Amino acid sequence: MRIPSKLLLALYLCAAAAFATPCFAQAVQPAVPDKASPAAPALPNKAKPVKAKPAAKSAATQLLDINTATEDELRALKGVGDIRAANIIKNRPYKGKDELVQKNIIPAAIYAGIKDKIIAKQQ
Repeated sequence: MRIPSKLLLALYLCAAAAFATPCFAQAVQPAVPDKASPAAPALPNKAKPVKAKPAAKSAATQLLDINTATEDELRALKGVGDIRAANIIKNRPYKGKDELVQKNIIPAAIYAGIKDKIIAKQQ
C-alpha cells in the first residue's frame, strides 16, 4: 500500500508543528522608545527633572599606573608594603604589568590579586 504524497506532506507538517517552539506570545519592542512614558507622573512647572548621575569611571581610568604611581598609592594595593612599593618604583619603567613577576619584584600570588587593578602605561 502506497501513501499519497499529499497525505505524507500533511503528516510531516503536523509533526513539525507539534515540535516547533511557539514564539507568538513574545511582545515586540519598539525600535525607538517613546519620549514621554504614559506611566510617568507629570512634574509641576517649578520642579526640575532629576538628571541621571554620570556613569562610573571607566575601568581604564580606575587602574593604577605602576609607572607613575606614588609609593602611598602602591602601598594601598593588597599585599604591597613599603619594601615592595619601593622596589616597584626603583625598577621603573615597565613595558607591561606582568614584568612585576618576571623581574621577581612581587610574587605571583600577590600579582594575581592586584593584576586587575594596575596597568603599565607607556610614556
